[in-house]
Amino acid sequence: MIEKPQSWQALVHNMTPQIHQQLKTAVELGKWPNGERLTAEQRDHCLQAVIAYDELHLPASQRTAFIDRSGLQKSQCDD
Repeated sequence: MIEKPQSWQALVHNMTPQIHQQLKTAVELGKWPNGERLTAEQRDHCLQAVIAYDELHLPASQRTAFIDRSGLQKSQCDD
């Protein structure tokens, strides 16, 4: 029997790299490994988990939705 995590933070903290990759792939393809489509709610939750995992475990340059701004000039909108 799988224990229910005590919190969202505990769930993300205990997520393995394999689970992270499976969730990321599910969001990208819009379906689970068994071919079943993700609901909008499942997609949102998976994406939130992927982003939270990235924040906790990966350097900024490897995170989902990272934008490399190192070669761009500064503008008024950067703040």
